[in-house]
Amino acid sequence: MRSNAVVKDEGLRVLAEQLGIVDAERFIALLRREPFDYTEWRRDLYKDVPLDEFLKKADEYSASTAN
Repeated sequence: MRSNAVVKDEGLRVLAEQLGIVDAERFIALLRREPFDYTEWRRDLYKDVPLDEFLKKADEYSASTAN
């Protein structure tokens, strides 16, 4: 299991790569400013993704990060 520091660093890197540094900072500010229910967000995040596709992507990710 990766440490919290490693997860934070990787998360910020991914946000910056995908959104750009300005929008990544904006995204973080939006999350901090507004009430945020992580459980509700997680429940709705993949609701339109078929289970078999989700599992395939999870396996691919797991294989790509295996040490």
